[in-house]
Amino acid sequence: MRWQLTSITAPDRKALAFTYLCGAACVALVPALLLDQLQVAAVAKVIASTALVATAIAAGAFASRYGVVILVGLSLSWFGDVFLIGESERWFLFGLVSFLLAHVAYTTAFIGTGVDRNWTLAASVPIVIIAVLVLLWLAPLVPAGLIWPVRVYTAVISLMVITAFGTLGAGASPLIVAGACLFFISDLSVAATRFADPLFPTYVLGLPLYYAGQLCLALSVSAAR
Repeated sequence: MRWQLTSITAPDRKALAFTYLCGAACVALVPALLLDQLQVAAVAKVIASTALVATAIAAGAFASRYGVVILVGLSLSWFGDVFLIGESERWFLFGLVSFLLAHVAYTTAFIGTGVDRNWTLAASVPIVIIAVLVLLWLAPLVPAGLIWPVRVYTAVISLMVITAFGTLGAGASPLIVAGACLFFISDLSVAATRFADPLFPTYVLGLPLYYAGQLCLALSVSAAR
C-alpha cells in the first residue's frame, strides 16, 4: 500500500460534519456526567460513538483494506462504549473484550500497511515500561475476576501503540500515531475512574482524548484511500 506522506488537511464535507457532531456530543457528555444526568450522558455517548463510525465511512473506509479494518475496530469500539454505560463488573468485562478486539483490528490494520522495524523496536521500550508501571499501579485495585482480562487488555493496547509508531516509520499518516497514543492515555482515565476512585473526575480529560484519538484513526482512512 502506498501512503501519502502528509496528514489529512481537508476531509470531505460529510466527514467533517460527522467530526463536528462527535465533538459536540462529547462536549455535552462531560457536563452531563458531572451533573449526574446519566440518561443524557448515555444518549450523548451513543451519538458521539456513532459519529465516529460515520466519520470513517464518509472519509472513505470502504475504499481500502486498511479503511475496512479500521471501520471494524471503530464498530467494536461502539459496542464497547455502549457496554461501559452499564455499572456492573459484567458490563465492564463486555466492554473490555469489545475494546480488546478493536485494538486487535487496529493492530491488524497497522501491520497490513507495513511497519518499520527500527521504529517499532524503538517504541517498544518506553511503551512496555509504561504498561508495566500501569499494571503495578492497578494490581492492588483490580477485582480478582478482572486481573487477567486487564493484563491481556494492557498487553494488546500496548502492542497497538507500538505498531502505530512502526507505521509512522514506514511513511504512514501521523494521524495513526496520534490516534493510538490518545487512545492509550484515555484508557488510563478509564482505569482510574473504574478502579482508583479519584477525587478528580478523570473522564473530564479522558473522554475528549478518547474521542479525539478515535477521530484521528477514523480520518486516517482517507490517507489510505
